[in-house]
Amino acid sequence: MSIYVGNLAYTVTQEQLQEVFSDYGEVKRVSLPMDRETGRPRGFGFVEMAEDAQEDKAIEELDGAEWMGRVLKVNKARPKETNKRY
Repeated sequence: MSIYVGNLAYTVTQEQLQEVFSDYGEVKRVSLPMDRETGRPRGFGFVEMAEDAQEDKAIEELDGAEWMGRVLKVNKARPKETNKRY
């Protein structure tokens, strides 16, 4: 499972995001997608933790929390939807 973290400041680094989530357990992976055209962060990221219970606790504690001047949106990540053309 993966955690979606939205409304991030554009200056956030993977290391900073990992540090915040490490308070809740072992962080396995952090991803900050970049905009293809500008090369800048897109304002959201994904965090994967070692155990589901750790992820649940992080979501519970961090959703709606203020960090770096922004109110975080934190929830379970949904699978990426594919663009279907008919």
